[in-house]
Amino acid sequence: MIDLIVLGAAAGGGFPQWNSNAEGCRRARSGDPLAPARTQASIAISGDGEEWFVVNASPDLRQQINQTPALHPKTGLRSTPIAGVILTGAEVDTITGLLTMRERQPFQILATRQVLDQLDANPIFEAVNRSVVTRREFPLDKSVALSKSDRTSAGLSVTAFAVPGKVPLYAEKGANPAEILENGETVGLEITDGTYRALFIPGCACMTDRLRARLRGADLVLFDGTLWIDDEMVRAGLGEKTGKRMGHMSVNDTDGTIAAFRDLGVHRKVFIHINNSNPILLADSPERAETEAAGWEVSYDGMRITL
Repeated sequence: MIDLIVLGAAAGGGFPQWNSNAEGCRRARSGDPLAPARTQASIAISGDGEEWFVVNASPDLRQQINQTPALHPKTGLRSTPIAGVILTGAEVDTITGLLTMRERQPFQILATRQVLDQLDANPIFEAVNRSVVTRREFPLDKSVALSKSDRTSAGLSVTAFAVPGKVPLYAEKGANPAEILENGETVGLEITDGTYRALFIPGCACMTDRLRARLRGADLVLFDGTLWIDDEMVRAGLGEKTGKRMGHMSVNDTDGTIAAFRDLGVHRKVFIHINNSNPILLADSPERAETEAAGWEVSYDGMRITL
């Protein structure tokens, strides 16, 4: 069994974003049921529905845990069913939530060497005490069996694999700070229980033949849904960067995600990491209708999928 809960469906900043007065954010802030609020992208996975691994520690992690009963303490004065945190990158919206988990509660952090190096370079993350919380390198393209807190099998294996992306915004430097790399700065995860196969790819700059081969025939894919079109934020007057500049494919461009997935035979396709400017967040938008007509779902906080 793969039990998966969407803890947060939105991109960095959440929906509504704290300083956004755009129409979608106004609707979400007012409680419009057709524009439900979403926290920043994260999921939890489990092989038994008892112990869980959080994938990406968003800045909203405390709220996400509190609104997810499966992640509540169950025994003693202090405890957690969270056995570990898996990181797919070192962006602010994937690692900041680790600081929420600094109360000397044992768990493990699993990440690529590049991501661990970013944590090591920032002393504030020493608040998550290494004598209690282990940091474990997650090698690329190697299946890793997850273990529960008592070191027994969690019933899931996870493979981290490089996808096209860029270094975190705070680490940009040099002549080409937005260079698209496929070296482990940005990774996707392939999750399996031995029968079913799910992939989590919250950030991806472009489709490649290697990525197509991995996606083909998957039972479930949660994929980067940051922007509807590449220059969406520029057109809306919300920023100067395109999706490509930020390291993200767009949903509906000619080289976008819907087109790229058409012949891959993925059984269930779900968008996650959706920017507050993306109209697919609005249930009554034409873009949402077009997305659903193409066979895609739009994730929401609390969405639960069991394979």
